Amino acid sequence: MAARLEPCFAPPPARLEAAAAYARGSAVRGRRPPIRRATAGPVRCVRRRAGATPRATAAPAAAGSAAAPAAEAAKEPSLLLLRVAAGLPVDRPPVWLMRQAGRYMAAFRAYSEKYPFRLRSETPDIAIELSLQPYRAYGVDATIMFSDILTPLPALGVEFDVVPGKGPVIASPLRDAAAVTAVVATPLEPSEKLPFVGEILRSLRRELEAQPTAVMGFVGAPFTLAAYAVEGQADKHLKATKGMMASADGRAILHDLLAKLATSIGEYAVHQVDSGAHAVQLFDSWAHHLSPADYRVWALPYARTVAEAVRAAHPGVPVFFFANGSAGKLEDIAAVLGDVVDVVSLDWGVGMAAGRERLGRGLVAQGNSDPMVLYAGDDATVRAEVYATCAAAGRGHILNLGHGVMQGTPEAAVGVFCDAARAFQYAEHGL
Repeated sequence: MAARLEPCFAPPPARLEAAAAYARGSAVRGRRPPIRRATAGPVRCVRRRAGATPRATAAPAAAGSAAAPAAEAAKEPSLLLLRVAAGLPVDRPPVWLMRQAGRYMAAFRAYSEKYPFRLRSETPDIAIELSLQPYRAYGVDATIMFSDILTPLPALGVEFDVVPGKGPVIASPLRDAAAVTAVVATPLEPSEKLPFVGEILRSLRRELEAQPTAVMGFVGAPFTLAAYAVEGQADKHLKATKGMMASADGRAILHDLLAKLATSIGEYAVHQVDSGAHAVQLFDSWAHHLSPADYRVWALPYARTVAEAVRAAHPGVPVFFFANGSAGKLEDIAAVLGDVVDVVSLDWGVGMAAGRERLGRGLVAQGNSDPMVLYAGDDATVRAEVYATCAAAGRGHILNLGHGVMQGTPEAAVGVFCDAARAFQYAEHGL
C-alpha cells in the first residue's frame, strides 16, 4: 500500500490567531482581519474533458483584477484531477471526498463547536483553514472551498441562517409573485456583496500553487436553491414548491425564480473561476425530490444555463455535476448537460459500471462509494470498496463518495480510503 502522505504544510500561526481574534471580537458580519497577501503570480491553466481533444484554456483573472477571462494558454494540466477531467492519461484515479471538510474531523470541530456556520464560512481566515485541513490530513487531489450552496442568496436579498439541529433556515420564504419579483430585480454583484468568496479562493490558489491538489469551487444548482428559498428549510416532501408546480400562476412564479437563479449562479460560478478555482462543481442536492419527467422541466434546463456560463467565460475549465438521487435521471443528465459539463458524479444508488454505461464514455465519472462503508470504519472493507469502485469505473474516473462524508466517520477510515486510491495503479489491474 502507498504510504500515507505527511502534512504538506502547517497553518500559518498568524492566520489562526487572526481568525480566532475575529471570531471572538467581531459582531458585524463582513468585518475581518487583514491577510498578508503574496504577490500574485502566473496561474496554471486547465483543459477539458474525456472524449474530446484537450483544448487551450482560460486562466483565472489575477487577484484584484476585473473578473474577465484571461489570456488563452496551451499548456497541458499537470494536476491529476485536471488531467482526468481533460481526458488525459494518468496512472491512478484522483481522489477527494464531498463534505471532506466536516465535523468528522476533530480539527474542524475545534471551530464548529465555537463559531456559528456563517461566521466560519464568511470569514476568510477561518474558511481557508477549514478548506485546507483535509489536504493536510489526507493529501486529497482536490481542495474544495469551505462554503455553502446557499451562500449567494443573501446577495439577492434572501437571508438565511444555519440553525443547529435544523440546518439552513430562511425566515422569509419566496412564495408569491412580489417576493420573487424583488429577487429578480436584485443584481448578484459577487465581487461587492460576497467579497470573502474571492478572497478565500485567491488565497487557496496562492497557498496551494506548488502542491499537487486542485482548488475546487462549487455552487448550488438552481432547482435546489429555488426549493430551499420556497420551503424555507429542509422538507422531505417539498410541499410548498410542488404546490407552486401544480398551478398555472405558481408555475410562472417558479420559472421566473429559476431563471433568475440560473443566471445569477452562472455569474457566481464564473466569479469563482475568476478568483482562482481550477474547477467548479454544481450540487443539485434536492434532485431526488423530482421524478425524471419533472427533473427535465424544473431542473436540467436551468443547470445547463449555469454550466453554459462557465463554458462561455472559461472554455477549458472543468465543470462537475452532482445530482443526489440521480439513478433514474442519468440518460437525461447526459442528454441535456453532456456537452457543457465534463464530470458527472454518481451517487451510491447506482452501480458504477452501469452508471458509466448509461452516461456514455464521453463523460468522466466521479464517485460513488457508499459513505456508510467509511462510517463503519473497517479497513479491509474500505479497501475492498475502493478496489471494486475503481475496477468497475476503469479509466476516466475520479474516486469520491456517492454522497458527503457522514458525521461520526472515523478519520482513519478516510485516510485508508485515500491511501487505497493512491495504491490503485491502472497498469497493475490491466486497465
